[in-house]
Amino acid sequence: MVTNPQRRLTLVDAAIEVLARDGARGLTFRAVDAEAGVPKGTASNYFANRDDLLNQAAERIHLRVSVGDADDTETDPRTRLTHFMRLLLHRISDDRTGWLALLELRLEATRRPELRAKLTKTLRENLDANVEGRRQGGLPGDDLTTVLLYYAMTGLLLERLTLPDVLAGVDLDELVADFVRRCLPHE
Repeated sequence: MVTNPQRRLTLVDAAIEVLARDGARGLTFRAVDAEAGVPKGTASNYFANRDDLLNQAAERIHLRVSVGDADDTETDPRTRLTHFMRLLLHRISDDRTGWLALLELRLEATRRPELRAKLTKTLRENLDANVEGRRQGGLPGDDLTTVLLYYAMTGLLLERLTLPDVLAGVDLDELVADFVRRCLPHE
């Protein structure tokens, strides 16, 4: 296996582009090579097999769409949570390709047990990190609040990135604020 980290990253990002555009069935080493603009056979030198490429694409997508720590000086916890949720919406919307590739990987995981296990672990860790982040950040609500907001955002993002006209005329930032208001108990 070749170990040029930058070339590997370029190939994984190319795989994400192919997944988003052509679906999992269109993901071949040849398609990745063409998307990355590298000589034929390059991807096969970097990945043991297609499953290896799918697994590495799954890992990379989560890094690409991660919000990380929001730089927010807002002191009101509800406002901070709303700001974070809006940041998440825009961050993922800005990487439409990454999110669509993740959807393709989710579908492919229904047919590939190893990929299903990998995605399940990654998404579970992501959900757990969100729960812990809310706890550590002193944000309002409880663990169930975090889960409800997580899945509300997942549904919103699915709609926004696949059938955006369904939400035409809807102020998404205000919708996100409504998610937060309705999920949090009134004080």
